[in-house]
Amino acid sequence: MRIGVVAYQGSFEEHALAVKRVFEKIGKGEVIPVKRPKDLDVDALIIPGGESTTIGQVAQRMGLLEPLREKVIQGIPVLGTCAGAIMLSKDVIDAKVGKKSQPLIGVMDSAVVRNYYGRQRESFEATLDLSEIEGGKERFVFIRAPAITKVWGKAKPLASLNEVIVMAEENQILATTFHPELSGSTTIHEYFVRMVKK
Repeated sequence: MRIGVVAYQGSFEEHALAVKRVFEKIGKGEVIPVKRPKDLDVDALIIPGGESTTIGQVAQRMGLLEPLREKVIQGIPVLGTCAGAIMLSKDVIDAKVGKKSQPLIGVMDSAVVRNYYGRQRESFEATLDLSEIEGGKERFVFIRAPAITKVWGKAKPLASLNEVIVMAEENQILATTFHPELSGSTTIHEYFVRMVKK
């Protein structure tokens, strides 16, 4: 199994480490940094946190955005965390500036508000109930986190915090507004690898 991690900025190295830890537990595989269309020969993709506008603009400049969108539409499993969740969403606004034009993949039936809780200094940790994916209660980091304010169609919520959706799934797409790769836990990555194996 080959899992590609979009590697322009954000915590792609931490995602790669989390996936390698999962491979040690359940099956073999390798992690591939994805920067150009030729790197998309993988079984699944992770779009990490970072700055969603920057990731989108760089992906566009490198010719990756359209092929990436095509792969997701064709059904490749994809995990988007924080900025990745923003990029996957069909409807994005910013908590401060409202509608913002930015390059998106825009395939998931979800509405996302960027910077929902505020800026960098409003970052926090919170305990989430992961019983929907057969996990327990675990603590995760929210850094300038967005919020999934609505899902429709085939998208469904998997975890919430104070009645705000923080993790959702639609077919082979998984989105989290927090950073599972910074928690020391591999529960989310294990769930994703199991999705890839289906």
